Amino acid sequence: MQPYLYALIPMRKNACSPAVFCHVFPPFIVVNSQRNKTQIPYKFVIFPSALSKVGGLCMESDEALRPKTRKLIMHLKLALLTACTALASAAHADTFAADVWVDNWFSMSVDGVQVAEDSVPITTERSFNAESFTFEAERPFVIGLTMKDFKENDTGLEYIGTRRQQMGDGGAIAQIHDADGGLVAVTDSEWQCLVIHKAPLDPACADESDPVAGEGACAFEITEEPEGWDTADFDASGWTAATEHSAREVSPKEGYDQIDWDPSAKLIWGPDLKTDNTILCRLTVE
Repeated sequence: MQPYLYALIPMRKNACSPAVFCHVFPPFIVVNSQRNKTQIPYKFVIFPSALSKVGGLCMESDEALRPKTRKLIMHLKLALLTACTALASAAHADTFAADVWVDNWFSMSVDGVQVAEDSVPITTERSFNAESFTFEAERPFVIGLTMKDFKENDTGLEYIGTRRQQMGDGGAIAQIHDADGGLVAVTDSEWQCLVIHKAPLDPACADESDPVAGEGACAFEITEEPEGWDTADFDASGWTAATEHSAREVSPKEGYDQIDWDPSAKLIWGPDLKTDNTILCRLTVE
């Protein structure tokens, strides 16, 4: 990362304006602040040290400032560290476009930070919409998909108490392109997945007149979501490969038909479309 300098510039009359530098050198980051008592506005300007030879930068050292201002300096230095990190990341980040369809709900993260969530709540029984969105990331990065099939409770059933009482079934597909339209990633068996909610453990639960989660055929298994599972440092070597399912098995519909899917993008889920209700899947994009 290129070293950066900072300048605390009093915005008084006749003082040089950092806005000039911002216009000439777009990479500058400017953080506004004020001194509490005198209310003299300051601008904290960050610029590459390579530009330090440019004249008239109005640099002021810590020693030249009043003691009460040094506290402000401390806070601004913290802002400097954060801003420099953001600037460095932005300089190398690329823009990507994603298409995702999940029966019924998903959220997607990049390196542990959520970048998208299904616009239709998981509480909606019939939700087959697709989502298209963009995000920025610096390669390599880890994509994390949290996917859920609708269930009324831990029995894993839907339409409980009606003639339609049954086990639901899931399915998901996604593709990611770069800014030039090049295919970057698709869902397939290369993804590593972990089922964290499985129910019912006995399909006979769907035939119960009064199904109760955790009793008899309606037993279930819940695994705690591992901390940091969608980051690069996480060890997912114990996870299983995503299971590819055919369109005939999943019966994708509605939003699925609105996307032009690349032939290499596959419908995935856990091994069992009906009993695997909540799944975590991850992929590292180099």
